[in-house]
Parts: sequence; C-alpha cells; structure tokens
Amino acid sequence: MISFDLFLLRHGPPLRSGLMLGHCDEPAADGAHDRLVARARYLAADRVIASDLHRAAEGGRAIARDRDLPLQLDPRWRELDFGAWDGCDPALLPEAALQRFWADPDRNPPPGGESWGALRKRVRAAILALSGPAIVVSHAGAIRAAVSLLTGLDHRGVWAFDLPYGASLTMRVWQDGGLTGQITGLAQ
Repeated sequence: MISFDLFLLRHGPPLRSGLMLGHCDEPAADGAHDRLVARARYLAADRVIASDLHRAAEGGRAIARDRDLPLQLDPRWRELDFGAWDGCDPALLPEAALQRFWADPDRNPPPGGESWGALRKRVRAAILALSGPAIVVSHAGAIRAAVSLLTGLDHRGVWAFDLPYGASLTMRVWQDGGLTGQITGLAQ
C-alpha cells in the first residue's frame, strides 16, 4: 500500500474576486503568491503540481522556483467548469438555478458546465497518478473534491468549511487500488 502526504494549497486572490471563476483564466493579484511560497517552504515534498490556470500556475511556479523543485502543470486540478456562469457575479445569476446547483451539483450542474461527479472523477485520476509527497496548488472546488474523495464527505460536507485564498490543507493519502485519506492539518 502506497502512503504519502498531499499538501493542497489554494491559489492566492485573483484580480477579480467574488465571481464564479471556474475555467475562466483569471490571473492572480499582485503579491498573491507570497503567502503560498512562505507556507510551502518547509513542506516535505519532492515536486510541485499546479492547475494550468494562471491564478494557480503562477503560485506553483513561485513555489517551485523558491524550493528548486520540478513543476508539473496538470489541468485535472482545475476548478469546476461553471460553463455559462464562468466569470459571472453569482448575485446576478438566477437564484433558483443557483439553489438547485448548490443542493445537488450532480443533477443540476451549471448550464454547459461540469457536474460535481465529473470534477471528482478528474481529481481522483490526478491523485491516483501520484506516487509520493507533492505540493498541489489548485482551486477551492478541486481541493474540496480531493477532500471528498479521501474522507467520504459529500458535497455538503466539504462545502461547509471555509477555504480562503492561500489556505493550505495537509492530507495523508493511502492508495491500495482505491483511495483513502485523512486531514492532518489546515492553515488559513
């Protein structure tokens, strides 16, 4: 059975926050990655993996450069695809449709977007591709999908905890054909 630590870091604040930023390639704000670099400095990992979207990829590059570690950009660590809602202010979206999405994101994905199950499937593949400790710079949705996969919590359980920009979550992962894990640390 393979066992390793997985360090999940949410990217720094984007230029425009408060929007449904899924696959919208919003860059990070100036200085957004300073906190990530400081947090990652002492993590026992031998590689950095980041979503290929700028707001996460830039943080991954900064950490990899600071730690002199290899960087891999992996689109499986992207945020949930919000489809037609991508880049929108949620206050301007149809309230009933948003409520249906939050209540059951598998049966009510955003128009033209991705279901919760599809996000979990690609994050599962990304975790199964790992064979040792890694720092992953990603997005709130993908990090929550990883927590859901490794702990068995459903979408309500993982959406219930705060995961601000720059937060880090440490998980112990066991691979034995499947995935199990436990949260060993959370820093906000």
